[in-house]
Amino acid sequence: MAVIKGNAYGHGMMDCATALSDADAFGVARLSEATALREAGIDKPLVLLGGVFSRGDLDLAIELGASACIHSEEQISWLESCSGSGLSVWVKIDTGMNRLGFRFEDAATAIARVQNCNSVADVKVMTHFANADDPGDQTTRMQIEKFKQVIDGFGGDVSIANSAGLFGWADALREFEDFAEAGRLWIRPGIALYGVSPLVGRSASELGLKAAMQFESRLILVKPVLAGESVGYGGKWRSERDSTLGIVAVGYGDGYTRYIPGGTPMIVNGRRVPVVGVISMDLTVVDLGQGATDRTGDTVILWGDDLPVETVAKYAGTVPYQLVTGVTHREEPSYEDI
Repeated sequence: MAVIKGNAYGHGMMDCATALSDADAFGVARLSEATALREAGIDKPLVLLGGVFSRGDLDLAIELGASACIHSEEQISWLESCSGSGLSVWVKIDTGMNRLGFRFEDAATAIARVQNCNSVADVKVMTHFANADDPGDQTTRMQIEKFKQVIDGFGGDVSIANSAGLFGWADALREFEDFAEAGRLWIRPGIALYGVSPLVGRSASELGLKAAMQFESRLILVKPVLAGESVGYGGKWRSERDSTLGIVAVGYGDGYTRYIPGGTPMIVNGRRVPVVGVISMDLTVVDLGQGATDRTGDTVILWGDDLPVETVAKYAGTVPYQLVTGVTHREEPSYEDI
């Protein structure tokens, strides 16, 4: 199940759906995403990972031919009152994240009720890891053990592994070999599909991943700055020496968040240069250094192959998920095969 929610983690949902056509299903978060995919002619099985939010949403999901995650008593009641037929649903079990899903002790009852719904033809079961990004945290082991109890004797399809689960807990996932051999074990990679590491302290390259996104802009002005002069709103940064500034045509209106601090690197002509001053809506300033020969029009890399988004995320005090999904596509993206 290729997860393409959040505009395919900022990479463009429609283009990624086409590129990932060998996937067995697509995972989305909202009905709006499922609707857009169907309107674009995408006929692949769709899974609403966030479920449906109303009885009317369930009817629309049926109309779209989308499977929904069922995670509440209310949703089961909607299924029980549904006049449709042949529905495929995922029952979500909360094994320790305490977000969506039926509590572990209520799992068997919930699964049985859904199985008894006349409208439901196929029941699958899933859970979601809370701390799989940290292979040293034993919360994931606890969740795996609980899930194994839930699916003991279950004859349908199951899913447990997101990107972090796949890369951080591969050995533990072999415990589901019987399901895998029967073709009933689904994996659902998200961020890793796009070449971003899902693990704390591990780079994408260490995991054999190649970044799919290169976020770049251009210098639109190169100008001198004198020692003691400030830059940007509020004059938060003052140059300690005579230097050269580069004005980059990117800002928080493009998804280069205002919370990226001074000192965060960008790449200009093969070298890393620091952001200075506060990020504006449309512009960011970098210190090109004394004697810089960079010119207006030169490409500036914000993150990509030579500057991992994981690195930028550390400077910004956030996760790479937030940065890539925050790209606004104010400029039309371009795609190429790699």
